[in-house]
Amino acid sequence: MSEENGSEKMGRNWLFAALPLIVFLALAGVFYKQLAAGGASSDLPSALIGRDAPKSDLPPLVGLLDGGIQVPAFSGDLYSGHVSLINVWASWCAPCREEHPLLVELGKQNKVQIIGLNYKDKQENAIRFLGQLGNPYDAVGVDSNGRAAIEWGVYGVPETFVVGPDGKIIHKHVGPLNPKVLQETILPIIEKAKSGLSS
Repeated sequence: MSEENGSEKMGRNWLFAALPLIVFLALAGVFYKQLAAGGASSDLPSALIGRDAPKSDLPPLVGLLDGGIQVPAFSGDLYSGHVSLINVWASWCAPCREEHPLLVELGKQNKVQIIGLNYKDKQENAIRFLGQLGNPYDAVGVDSNGRAAIEWGVYGVPETFVVGPDGKIIHKHVGPLNPKVLQETILPIIEKAKSGLSS
């Protein structure tokens, strides 16, 4: 074999060996862009938009109290006649901690029913998380095996959905909420859905 052919073969072998790394770096770049943009929902559209929200019935986060009363469980019946914000979260999720103060503030404003879907979490950790950071949720369901999240088409935590009073999913946001997304996207969608409710 000539030296030229040998170097050409080595070049092809190197390219073949490097191909998985190149693909990985390209995918990592796409995901980094997604996170840097605040997880814009337009980057990962949901096939569930405009469809009925899953009628997930999940057990409550036992021990999560509001005024000494157990916070209700997650139930598909909660959507009926209400505009609801469904937030998928976990205590082990760093971006969930980042977005949580926005949810607490939104909860104080009573603009929308906020329902939490606690994803693959330990009960004591979830209660500690809400005890430390505040509980914005009107109801919380425990999705210990992740089955409900699959029904909702969840890519990862956190994710947030807006469900209209007719029980249909209006909007999906992937990634942590930030003030810009909340003010410019989520709140206008909520207000529009509420105005349709009152008309």
